[in-house]
Amino acid sequence: MTGNQTWVTEFFLLGFPLSPKMRVLLFGLFSLFFAFTLLGNGAILGLISLDSRLHTPMYFFLSHLAIVDISYASNNVPKMLANLLNKKRTISFAPCIMQTFLYMAFAHTECLILVMMSYDWYVAICHPLHYSVIMSWRVCTVQAITSWVCGSLPALVHVVLILRLPFCGPCEINHFFCEILSVLKLACADTRLNQVVIFAASVFVLVGPLCLVLVSYTRILIAILRIQAAEGRRKAFSTCSSHLCVVGLFFGSAIVMYMAPKSQHPEEQQKVLSLFYSLFNPMLNPLIYSLRSAEVRGALRRVLWKDRPM
Repeated sequence: MTGNQTWVTEFFLLGFPLSPKMRVLLFGLFSLFFAFTLLGNGAILGLISLDSRLHTPMYFFLSHLAIVDISYASNNVPKMLANLLNKKRTISFAPCIMQTFLYMAFAHTECLILVMMSYDWYVAICHPLHYSVIMSWRVCTVQAITSWVCGSLPALVHVVLILRLPFCGPCEINHFFCEILSVLKLACADTRLNQVVIFAASVFVLVGPLCLVLVSYTRILIAILRIQAAEGRRKAFSTCSSHLCVVGLFFGSAIVMYMAPKSQHPEEQQKVLSLFYSLFNPMLNPLIYSLRSAEVRGALRRVLWKDRPM
């Protein structure tokens, strides 16, 4: 660090280059999506806690996914909504770094939780007689804790490596939140170590988990094909296909963001991809994983009609 460099105290978030009318329109639309995200995931958490029939490993992991989605969206979206209406779209250095850490930690954790959910589904379909032994509550608790810890540690490493860099301006982040790649572009020092660590972490929390998920669902699909009843195969295929769509969209957009050559997707495309897994994916998860389930709909009816099991 040389003597003519100064410590940056705040950043300016450029966001999307839009007209004032379009900003108001998107504010209303994104606010609606954000409300659906909070209501949908909050409803899932409430149903799982209130209905004892949902106290199973599958819904245990689903509750963690709901917590991650609420936390992830709450970390990025409120600041984006405020900046859509404010002319001064600034964020202080410390909150910016904290936002970077939290969004990385929640994104990593969601990847690992999706792996645990696919493994639970695999055991339930392929080894139903041993399910209660393999997926005991102790195992599920260890898996959940491991997901949170292994999701947070790489994010902490990223932040530590960012804090060692000098930021001397310009202070404009070409994004709607403090996304790590956009922040690194403002550093007036060599960021090759940061880039290598980001790529290595992407292999650990994206490529590795995606391969495990695909292996689990491949085994599940093979087991489904052996089901004699056509109706049973149809329902199982419907569930698997919807799960794989969500997994593919989430992992695919993240891999394109952090592992594809940067020349192949401009900054505006990066913003759209970030918008997807910041806003749309947390809103879709309750619909795909929960509200299409007959067990969840039954729990909702029991809660609304006060007909809970004793």
